[in-house]
Amino acid sequence: MKKLFLFFLILLALSKILVLSSGCANIIPPSGGAQDTIPPVLLKVSPDDSTRNFTGKTIVFTFDEFIDAQNVYENLLVSPLLKTTPAVDGKLKTVTVKIKDSLEANTTYTFDFGIGIKDFTEGNPVRNFRYTFSTGSYIDSLELQGKVILAETGKIDTTLIVMLHTNPADSAVTKEKPRYIAKLDSRGDFHFKNLPPKTFYIYALKNASGTYSYNDRDLFAFADKPVTVQSTTESVTLYAYTPRPTTSGPASALSLNLNPGRGGKPGATVDKRLKYQTSLVNEQQDLLTSFNMTFEQPLRLFDSSKIKLYTDSAYSPVSSYQFIKDSNNKKLSLKIEWKENTLYHIIMDKDFADDSSGKKLLKTDTLSFKTKKLSEYGSLKIKFKDLKLDKNPVLLIMQGENIYQSFPLSGPDFFQRLFLPGEFELRILSDTNKNGKWDPGEFFGKHKQPEIVKPVERKITVKAAWQNEFDIAL
Repeated sequence: MKKLFLFFLILLALSKILVLSSGCANIIPPSGGAQDTIPPVLLKVSPDDSTRNFTGKTIVFTFDEFIDAQNVYENLLVSPLLKTTPAVDGKLKTVTVKIKDSLEANTTYTFDFGIGIKDFTEGNPVRNFRYTFSTGSYIDSLELQGKVILAETGKIDTTLIVMLHTNPADSAVTKEKPRYIAKLDSRGDFHFKNLPPKTFYIYALKNASGTYSYNDRDLFAFADKPVTVQSTTESVTLYAYTPRPTTSGPASALSLNLNPGRGGKPGATVDKRLKYQTSLVNEQQDLLTSFNMTFEQPLRLFDSSKIKLYTDSAYSPVSSYQFIKDSNNKKLSLKIEWKENTLYHIIMDKDFADDSSGKKLLKTDTLSFKTKKLSEYGSLKIKFKDLKLDKNPVLLIMQGENIYQSFPLSGPDFFQRLFLPGEFELRILSDTNKNGKWDPGEFFGKHKQPEIVKPVERKITVKAAWQNEFDIAL
C-alpha cells in the first residue's frame, strides 16, 4: 500500500510541473520549406505528341500537379490558323483541348501554349510547351527564322506578331487570315517550326483587334520578296513602321467638333484671347536653335510688319531677322544669328495675328528673354569608323526619344564648335531620298521599304567649357 501511495504522489507532482511549464513554453510552428520553383511536368498526352494520321477532336494533357490554365487563350497559337479557336479546359491536373474545326488533310498542326499553363500554387509556367500532330503520314519539319526591328528607332517591340501568307496579292493582309503566325521573343526574334516546303509572303503587325489584318494606324512590316522554305532557308529581317495617316472625311468631322464657337452653356463667357506657347526654357533662349511660338489654333491672318524684335534695355531695333510661318499655320519661327548673353524683346501689336476662330491679342504684348552664355556650351567632335557614306547617313542626336539635332554626314568626322551639355544617344539614319528626315514605307502597290535607323550603342556626355571628343565604331 505504501508503494502504491508513493507512486500516486510522484504522478501528481509531475502533472503540476507540466502544467506550470506549459504556460511559458515557446510554441514554434513547423517550417513551410523552400518555395516551389519547379513548373508542372507533363506525364502523358493522349493522343501522343507527333501523332500521324490524326483523326480525333480531343487532346488531353496530364501533369504531375494541379495546374492553372486561366490565361491560356492569350498565349495559345495554333498553326495553321484555325477558323474557330479550340476550347481549352483546365481541371485539377489535366488540360483538355477540343478542336471545333474540320482539319485539313496531309497537314501538320502545332499548338504552342506559350506560358499559358502554370502550376496552381506558385504560378510557375511550363515554357516552350508545344504539341504537334499530322493528319497525314508525315510531320513537316522545315523552319523559318528572323527578326523584326522598328525602322525609325532601331529598337524592338515584342508585342508584334509575324504572319505567313500564301496568297501573293497585297490585299491578302486586309482580307484574309494568315496561314501561320508566330510571336517575338525578348530579342525581337521569331521562329516558325514544322513548316511545309511552300512559298510564303511574310508580314509583321500589331494584333490589337485580334483579326490578324492590316491597320494603317499601327506598326506594319513586310518582306521584300516571298520566301520558299527549304532545308536551308536564310534568316529574314523585317523593318516595322507606322504608315502615314490618310487625310479623309473623319479629320474634317473632328475639326468641326473642336470649333469653340459651338456647344457650351448659354450665356457663358467666351475667351477671345489668342493663345500660344513659346520654346523658351526658364526665360532663356538656346543659341543653337530658333525661337518658336506655337498657337492653339491655326492662324488665319499674320502680319509680319506688326511684330518687331529689339535688344538690350534700351530697346535697340534688330536689323536682320525673319519670322517664318509653317505650312500648318500653327507655328512661327524666328530666324536670327543670336548674340550670347543678350537681352531680347519681341513686341507684338494686338493685330499682328488672329487664329481660325477669330481670337487675337487683347492689347500689345511684349516677350522678353535672355540668350545663354558661350561658357554654357562645349565643343563636340566625333570620329566615326566604318561609316557607309553611300547610304546618305544622317546623324540623329537624341534626348530621350526626341531628336535634339540632326546633321547630314559627308565624311567620317563630325564637329560642332558649340553644343549643349548633357547626355545623348546617337542614331544613324540611312536617308534614301536625301530629305534629311526619316520616312516610313509604302506597301500597297509600291512595296517601298521604310528608311532604316541604326542606334549607336555608345552614349556620349557633353560637358560645358570642354573639348568633347569621341571615337565611335559602327
